[in-house]
Amino acid sequence: MPGENLSRDEARRRAELVSVDGYEVALDLRSAVGEPREGSGPRTFRSVTTIRFRCGEPGASTFADLLAPVVTAVTLNGEKLDAADVFDGSRIALDSLAAENVLVVDAQCAYSRTGEGLHRFVDPEDGEVYLYTQYEPADARRVFATFEQPDLKAPFRFEVTAPEGWTVWSNGEGARDEDGVWRFAETKPISSYITAVVAGPYHYETDVYTRTFDDGTTLEIPLGAMCRKGLARHFDADDIFLVTRQGLDFFHDHFDYPYPFGKYDQAFVPEYNIGAMENPGCVTFREEFIFRGKVTQASYERRANVILHEMAHMWFGDLVTMVWWDDLWLKESFADFMGTFSMVGATRFTNGWITFANNRKSWAYRADQLPSTHPITADIRDLEDAKLNFDGITYAKGASVLKQLVAYVGQDAFLEGARRYFKRHAYGNTRLADLLAVLEETSGRDMATWSRSWLETAGVNSLTPVVTYDAGERITELAVAQDTASDSAAPPRGELRPHRVAVGLYRGEAGALVRYAGAEVDVTGPRTVVDALAGAERPELILVNDEDLTYCKIRFDEGSLATLRSHLGDITDPLARALCWSALWNLTRDALMPARDFIDLVLRFAGRESDIGVLQMLHMWARSALHHYAAPAWREQGARLLAEGALRELRQSEPGSQHQLTWARFFATTATSAADLQLLRGLLEGSAKIDGLDVDQELRWAFVEPLASHGVADETFIAAELARDDTASGRRHQVRCLAARPSAAVKDQAWAQVVESDSLSNALVEATISGFAQAGQRELLAPYVPKYFEAIERVWEERSIQIGMDVVKGLFPGLQDSEATLAATDAWLAAHEGAAPALRRLVRESRDDLARGLRAQACDAGAAG
Repeated sequence: MPGENLSRDEARRRAELVSVDGYEVALDLRSAVGEPREGSGPRTFRSVTTIRFRCGEPGASTFADLLAPVVTAVTLNGEKLDAADVFDGSRIALDSLAAENVLVVDAQCAYSRTGEGLHRFVDPEDGEVYLYTQYEPADARRVFATFEQPDLKAPFRFEVTAPEGWTVWSNGEGARDEDGVWRFAETKPISSYITAVVAGPYHYETDVYTRTFDDGTTLEIPLGAMCRKGLARHFDADDIFLVTRQGLDFFHDHFDYPYPFGKYDQAFVPEYNIGAMENPGCVTFREEFIFRGKVTQASYERRANVILHEMAHMWFGDLVTMVWWDDLWLKESFADFMGTFSMVGATRFTNGWITFANNRKSWAYRADQLPSTHPITADIRDLEDAKLNFDGITYAKGASVLKQLVAYVGQDAFLEGARRYFKRHAYGNTRLADLLAVLEETSGRDMATWSRSWLETAGVNSLTPVVTYDAGERITELAVAQDTASDSAAPPRGELRPHRVAVGLYRGEAGALVRYAGAEVDVTGPRTVVDALAGAERPELILVNDEDLTYCKIRFDEGSLATLRSHLGDITDPLARALCWSALWNLTRDALMPARDFIDLVLRFAGRESDIGVLQMLHMWARSALHHYAAPAWREQGARLLAEGALRELRQSEPGSQHQLTWARFFATTATSAADLQLLRGLLEGSAKIDGLDVDQELRWAFVEPLASHGVADETFIAAELARDDTASGRRHQVRCLAARPSAAVKDQAWAQVVESDSLSNALVEATISGFAQAGQRELLAPYVPKYFEAIERVWEERSIQIGMDVVKGLFPGLQDSEATLAATDAWLAAHEGAAPALRRLVRESRDDLARGLRAQACDAGAAG
């Protein structure tokens, strides 16, 4: 039988045969604690699943999905089947089906250490065991037998036997009965990938949300929030509940469809691979959203955005679900858009669209220029394709396009379309055409044409102002030129699209750069004249896509670029300033601006940046510019300039401010000189002080890592730091710092732990890779280029897809930035045309990043001449 990588065609055929009436899943998790049973196999738990389903073609055959070390028994319609005959390790063959069927599967399933399936975590601080599930796109089959595809929805009823003293949560309300078994209310019809179980001695806090509707009915939703006991002292559940209530109010105001899943628990869990997961009634989040030390408002904003993103999924994704992963955007693009839309409209984070423009869209622009770029409505052939398409296009580009759609059809028509969509397709599955149909109804617009341009084609357009002036220094003509070239070396790709944009004219007034005129225009084709701005006084800056209405790369005319080089910090509007920074970064990535010029802009103007999220992005971009886009001969000088600038801004920042904290973290990442490293050590030991800077435990680890990577902090030093913070978080920091040390033996050990062994959990694999790949250790890492290409296909075949992705992306030798590495990558691709398409995609993406870096380095080297 085929393997575990379910194809779209297989799923389509199974959906034609099968409709599911319900699941009953019984899990015995008492084996999670205590010593494992004898033997070398994985630690397992008992899973008994009963599936009641119908077959539209009696006598036909299909299969159920299950990934388990052992299947004890399989019964179909009362007949016991030979498990060895019908189970191949990933599928259970089901032959001679009746019109109505009952399948019972009794299996021993494995606890996970990779964050896929039922993850088991032992807290090093107190020895407590914590469990949680994570399934998307197809890991429910690691926990119970299922038809693992989103369009075979069904009600689920879970019961769980757990160790004494534990609490268990699932999608529905539950309680522990007298026999010690936790039993949960049956769910509404949902897809298998959003079912959930969370179990363990979690710290749990409660609240309640109440809403009275216009018809006089009242909705009461029990709220819960949980974390490990070791994090309870840091748990600010009150703020989480505040954002939750605000979000529920917002969505009830705008969706006209009451929250449909009863309770609303939010679990913050350890070693989580992603940001969060929208399991209805039991949302899971990475526990890093519980802040152990001082963080900036950007961190609280990010958490609020994720809470609201997952909440939007209760309607977009859970209530109404895509038929197959081709239309993943139907949930992720909407949730990404609604996360910011609701955050700005309902919470204290009113500058959320600035973060969206500067951060989320940067992710989209990068993804849309990779060789793997795809339309928002993607071609997803199988589950491996699906796993890789949780990317910047599906999330951030899709959300950007929806933001433009709101401007195109109007907010009222857009929201009315959403309301009809929910009511028409509740508890069902949809495709693109279903959404377009309701939007055409409510807006009267031709949605098919819009969809062809924006949802069904790939690539990003660039918009550039082209302007002429008369003798009196007034605009005679201002046009917007549109092209499809992605960078200095790329040929045109994609198509020209219709854009609704605002064009802003800026000039200096009393030391500030302010907008004095502007106009909105529909850009179509290669050149569009902005008639409304003819006759305007000559601007110092022309900003195309002012207000960030469309999805495009902004370019500048020569005069505007000269203004930004001199007066970027004078722009008073924070969104306009963020858009300019983003555009300048795209110029740098596209080898149209030397990296040293971008770093110079950061050094001169980042200190004036008021938006803390934008400042943090500038720091990240500056590091990338130095490590990947600057000419190698200039890197040492660039590193010194960045460290000097960071320390200067750190000392000048307001004591105790979030800007001071942000500059302190940036300084730690740039410190290379003996004096800088001595300052970091002094701040750790208390012999050095910076007024107002509280060096808490998280900041301490941020200082330890550069000391380790430069050989100042040895294993004993790092062990002493762990003794101060012997927690799960501390262990991850310790592992990263140990792998960062500049020693061939250290690198060999780290490589072996990640590539040659599967003993590390997902979180420790991630930490080891992060420490291993240090930009200042290029020569030390050079021997791993051939080792990487020798290992990756084996790793992909033997490890879970999550660990495979971490290794293939994280260990790609991008720091060996030379034509030789490019050639080695090409040679591997040529010799492995039959490798898994998902693996080849990851390698091709990393190759593209490397080639882009080499082009940018050539551009930067040219600036030195």
